[in-house]
Amino acid sequence: MNDLLITALLILSLFALLGTGVWIGLTLTGVAWIGMQLFSARPAGDAMAVTIWGSASSWTLTALPLFIWMGEILFRTRLSEDMFKGLAPWMNRLPGRLLHTNVIGCTIFAAVSGSSAATCATIGKMTLPELLSRGYPDRVVIGSLAGAGTLGLLIPPSLIMIVYGVSANVSIAQLFAAGVLPGLMVAGMMMGYLMLWALLNPGQVPPPEAATSLASKLKASMSLIPVVLLIVAVLGSIYAGVATATEAAALGVVGSLLLSALQGSLSWTSLKESLMGATRLYCMIALILAGAAFLTLSMGYIGLPRHLAEWIGSLGLTPLGLLTALMLFYIVLGCFLDGISMIVLTMGVILPIVQAAGIDLVWFGIFLVLVVEMAQITPPVGFNLFVLQGMTGRDLTWIARAALPMFVLLILALGLLYLFPGIATWLPQQLMRQV
Repeated sequence: MNDLLITALLILSLFALLGTGVWIGLTLTGVAWIGMQLFSARPAGDAMAVTIWGSASSWTLTALPLFIWMGEILFRTRLSEDMFKGLAPWMNRLPGRLLHTNVIGCTIFAAVSGSSAATCATIGKMTLPELLSRGYPDRVVIGSLAGAGTLGLLIPPSLIMIVYGVSANVSIAQLFAAGVLPGLMVAGMMMGYLMLWALLNPGQVPPPEAATSLASKLKASMSLIPVVLLIVAVLGSIYAGVATATEAAALGVVGSLLLSALQGSLSWTSLKESLMGATRLYCMIALILAGAAFLTLSMGYIGLPRHLAEWIGSLGLTPLGLLTALMLFYIVLGCFLDGISMIVLTMGVILPIVQAAGIDLVWFGIFLVLVVEMAQITPPVGFNLFVLQGMTGRDLTWIARAALPMFVLLILALGLLYLFPGIATWLPQQLMRQV
């Protein structure tokens, strides 16, 4: 049977299982078992047991549940209230005024959470009631929050960077470093768009609030200091080479517990809820990763990735053509799968192609994260759209239209990343020189 027929059979098996409602992790495992059993000489059961155990016992993966737990703990603190109080007084002078609290708030929270949905939900709980009650246009408020919430994936620590690093065998510390400047660039582009919109639509922006003194602004900003210190401790320990990603994640958990205790929001109930929330999310991700690892092994035995890479190589695509095709592919895939599933489902096939094209894997990781960010705000399976639908009661397609300008900004960010790859690679190179 030729490669095309094998590929078609496996893809049909994948969609058939997904269509019946089988969990994604079990679907990946089932497709891998079918492929290995029918088209490989190696016993599928033995390979499955060894691969799933090896995937589940990876030390590198330990950072993932710890970062998830850190985000869950902070999700239950008064961080959102304190953040708005600290940011709002500084926004009055900017065109767009308090609209910028969406972007800046998401940027700050993204640095202590690795989840796009958690970032969107936490900042949304804080800013939506405040901004809508002050008369800011709901389309711009909700659209900017949907876009800015995706920064939870790009600004480290990022759950999806850990998943990509494990799948592609790339240094997580380098990926974290690579995400800093692109994350700040995207945040700056979103703020720039809000300023331009405000200048073009001055009548839709509420008048500035009463001016406050510098001393009052500084006093309000004092509530941000604990969060800033936690960010510096977690990321600084990684970049300085003092701690691995796993050790930094453990430091983040301890710091978030201390912060929660100092705020008076740490209780047995909140601790139990944070543990259960982190456990549920990690178990889902771990099952997907285990299934993806087995699928990657199965594809390797069948030889599909090698043959596919050879076929794409024979097309003579330039790196730009390849990246454009991959961008369109992931945007379409993002209409049906969540970001982590997209990464682990395709790495076994995509990585040989990318490596054959000579594309830097650290840079490609940031490229992937940006494309997955787009998928977070594309219907019907955009996680941020679901979060905002639950918070606002708005129709999913209405929220997607409101987020469209942010989608366009992410495409522009991809263009800048391609034209100036140093945006992603400069900081990791500096990190390597220090080690």
